[in-house]
Amino acid sequence: MHMEHEKESLVRTRAEGSEAAAEDRANQDAAAGVVPPDSFAPAAVTEPADWAAAQQKLLAEKQELYDRLLRKQAELENFRKRMQREKEDFLQHANADLIRALLPSLDGIERALQHRDPGVPEQFYQGMELIYRQLLEVLSRAGLSPVKTVGQIFDPHVHQVLETVEAPQYRDQEIVEELQRGYKLKQRLLRPAIVKVAIAPRGGNSPVLSEKPPKSN
Repeated sequence: MHMEHEKESLVRTRAEGSEAAAEDRANQDAAAGVVPPDSFAPAAVTEPADWAAAQQKLLAEKQELYDRLLRKQAELENFRKRMQREKEDFLQHANADLIRALLPSLDGIERALQHRDPGVPEQFYQGMELIYRQLLEVLSRAGLSPVKTVGQIFDPHVHQVLETVEAPQYRDQEIVEELQRGYKLKQRLLRPAIVKVAIAPRGGNSPVLSEKPPKSN
């Protein structure tokens, strides 16, 4: 009986020693920053149940932002084009007013060159012709061009008839003489041409020519 008691005491002493040693080793590892192997167990990875729905929502938001960006770019481009058109229209209107104011002077030079005074030296008219050509060149670069008249069929959109004549040698409604030159500014009528037009002889079926002046821009 005494021996069994001593044996149990010895086993208990060894177990307590083992537990104490294990505790000492754990304390030493903690002090040294050593992570125990049990702590490396993988954590449970959780995913939302509606992951596909969330992904679809993100894609929809991305598409919406992209569409909004495209609309803003289109609006900006339209605004830029509108400002450019307004600028061009303003400059063209300003040029039209200036050129229209110069046309009477241009007409005066043309009449002077067509009806020369024999008493005036030829050098004077040569200088006038040079000025006239230079002025026409500048106005042409700005977009001014004369309306075609003689030999053309009367067009009420660009011609204003002042006189009609019966001339069998000409086509009906053909312009036979230009009384005042008309001009266009970049394909827009600046001033109609005043012309004389041939009509068919009396008794023929000739349409009535409109003497109402065309509208200039």
